[in-house]
Amino acid sequence: MKRTVAVAVSGGVDSMIAAHILKQDDTNVFGLHFLTGFEPAPAGRGALSANSIGDQLGIPVHMVDVSADFKRSVVDYFSAAYLAGETPNPCIVCNPSIKFGVLLRHAQDLGAEHLATGHYAVVGRDAAGRYHLSKGADARKDQSYFLARLTQAQLALARFPLGGLTKAEVREIAVRTGLQPAVTDESQDVCFIKTGSYAAFIASMGGPPPEPGLIETVDGEIIGRHQGLHAFTVGQRRGIDCPAAEPYYVVRVDTARNRLIVGWKKDLMTAECRVARINWIAPPPEELLHARVRVRYRTPETPATVIPLSADSARVRFESPQAAVTPGQAAVFYDGDEVLGGGFISKP
Repeated sequence: MKRTVAVAVSGGVDSMIAAHILKQDDTNVFGLHFLTGFEPAPAGRGALSANSIGDQLGIPVHMVDVSADFKRSVVDYFSAAYLAGETPNPCIVCNPSIKFGVLLRHAQDLGAEHLATGHYAVVGRDAAGRYHLSKGADARKDQSYFLARLTQAQLALARFPLGGLTKAEVREIAVRTGLQPAVTDESQDVCFIKTGSYAAFIASMGGPPPEPGLIETVDGEIIGRHQGLHAFTVGQRRGIDCPAAEPYYVVRVDTARNRLIVGWKKDLMTAECRVARINWIAPPPEELLHARVRVRYRTPETPATVIPLSADSARVRFESPQAAVTPGQAAVFYDGDEVLGGGFISKP
C-alpha cells in the first residue's frame, strides 16, 4: 500500500524538489502551504505561488493558517528573549512547535502518515526502534542544527528527502525536470522580519520602546550611552560608537541595570557555559559526555565535555575557549555527524 506523505511547500526550490522526489518513490503526496501572518505579500499572492507549485508537481496543495500559533510560539518568544537580553533563534523553536507540531497535526487530519520538509538533514531508525538525526550530505547547507529539538515521536513522522543531496544537485533536478520555484529567495533565520531593525519590530508588536542607558567596560568604566539594549547581541561590534585604540565588542547585555557591557576581542572568549531546556535525541547521559558542540549555526563544532546537571540541563566545558557564546542561542551536541541533542545557552 502506498504511503501518504504531506510536504510543507513554501514555493522554494528545496520543498518543491522534496515533493518531486517523494512522487518518484511511489508515494501519495499532497502539499501544505502555511501562512504565518507575516508574509511580505498579501495572502492571495502566497496562495497563487503555492498553487503554481501544486500545478507543476501535479499534487493538491492545502492552505493552512497557523498565524495565531506562530505569533504565540515564535514571535512572542523572539520578542521576550530580546527584551530579556538574549539572542533568540526562531528556527530552533519553529521546527518542533509549528512545522512538526501544528502543521504535522493538520497533515495527519488530512490523512498523512508523515510530514516531509526541504531540510538538508537525515533521519534514520536503528534495530531497537530509536530514531537518529544526522547531518545532511551538503556540509554548507546542513540544517541538522535547526532540528535538534525534535522529539523521538516527531522524528518518527519526519521525512527529509534532500538529506543525501547537495544544493547543486537539487538545482540540477529542478532544471532537468523543468520545475520552477515560485520563490527564489533563500530562507532566513528571522523570516518574519523583512525590513527595519529588531527593536522597531518588537515595538510594533506592542513591546516597550527602546530605553537609553549607559555603556560600561568589563572593568566598570562608563564610556558612552546606548539607545536600547535589544539592538545588541554578544559579539557585536557595530553600533557601539565609542572611540578607542581597538574596537569594542559587546561582551554582555545587563538588562537588570540597562547597561551594555563591552570589552576587547579577548574578553569575548568563554571557557564554559550552561545549557538549559535540552532535548536529548540520544539517551540522556548519566555521566560526563565528550562531544562536539556547535554554539551558532555558522560556527564549526568544537570539542567539549558535557557535564549533566539535571535531565535537561548541563554545563559545557570547551576544550579551548570560544568566542561570543551567546545566551539564548542554541547549543547542539554532535557525535560525528549524529545530533545527540540541543538546548539553549543560559545567561552566566
